[in-house]
Amino acid sequence: MNRVKRENHFVKRSGWLRASVLGANDGILSTTSLAIGVAAASVAREPIILATLAGLVAGALSMAAGEYVSVSSQLDVETADLKREKHELDSIPEIELNELSKIYENRGLTSDLAIEVAKQLTAHNALEAHARDELGLNEISRAKPLQAAFASATSFIVGGIFPLLISIFAPLSQMIYFQYGFSIMFLALSGTVAAKVGGSPISKSVVRICIWGTIAMIMSALIGYLFGVSVN
Repeated sequence: MNRVKRENHFVKRSGWLRASVLGANDGILSTTSLAIGVAAASVAREPIILATLAGLVAGALSMAAGEYVSVSSQLDVETADLKREKHELDSIPEIELNELSKIYENRGLTSDLAIEVAKQLTAHNALEAHARDELGLNEISRAKPLQAAFASATSFIVGGIFPLLISIFAPLSQMIYFQYGFSIMFLALSGTVAAKVGGSPISKSVVRICIWGTIAMIMSALIGYLFGVSVN
């Protein structure tokens, strides 16, 4: 007996993957940039460690709150659309059936087949059919605020812990170079993991994140030098 092999679609991971990648990259980049900016204006280790630790904690909380609010807003919009669609299905079912059949016609079905498909899907689950084909909503793409917030905060901490460790153990005289070198390695690793999990080209992901990471850290170092303040 032959078994049908289930395909592993990467789009199923899009919700938590986006939040995780964003959180990890931001954790690495923002805390490293902060450490480099302070190191450029400091002659002591303590201010660098304190700034990096503060940035790590504040960043994780900020990422979680921001992601939760953002995705919750998206969920509110989706819920409102579904409620409106349900009301229209109850009040004007014929018009809604015609809308659904027109969607299938535009996708290439004949008029007769489109109306037959629309009738069968409506009989099976009208709201699900309209949510998927009219609104573009399904269980895979539905907004999940708590999942996004947890993934974003956790990955930010994981990413930000590396610059903190470097600020503690790296030679003070070469702090900027250590922060930059290791952060590029971490960003490249993060880009590689994200590309593999998401099924996208690795080289493109790594180059993109390393270029923008370098720009951000250079700007942070320049700001620290321009202020020219010696923090003791």
